[in-house]
Amino acid sequence: MSDDSQDIMPPEGATRRRALMLGAVGATAIVSIRPALAQTAASVVTCEIPVPDPGRAGSYIAADGTLVPAGTPGAFAPAGKAFKGQDVKAALGGGQLPGTSYDQSRAYTNYIRRLQSGTSGFTCFASLQMPRG
Repeated sequence: MSDDSQDIMPPEGATRRRALMLGAVGATAIVSIRPALAQTAASVVTCEIPVPDPGRAGSYIAADGTLVPAGTPGAFAPAGKAFKGQDVKAALGGGQLPGTSYDQSRAYTNYIRRLQSGTSGFTCFASLQMPRG
């Protein structure tokens, strides 16, 4: 029997080099993913949610979070400024939005919970819902 098996199998050094190259590629992927996750976490803190979105700026917010005509009794005027993601996250966890009364904060957070895709602030709200590792 001839010793042809050595011609088929790569030398041990070549196998080791290939494994090291694959390991380097994997390490590069890990290094590039971590900053992206850090950037996502940072954007959650700094993203903003307007209440209501600019397209409905004249509407008031009812206690249940629905939009109602301006001046509706028991409804709240639009917030003067957009809320930061970190403030919204705290309010959704039982806190209160800055610069609001308890009832106003509840109405605004109910509005935020009702946000749908395509509405200003939805992406920020959706990112607040994603679990962090």
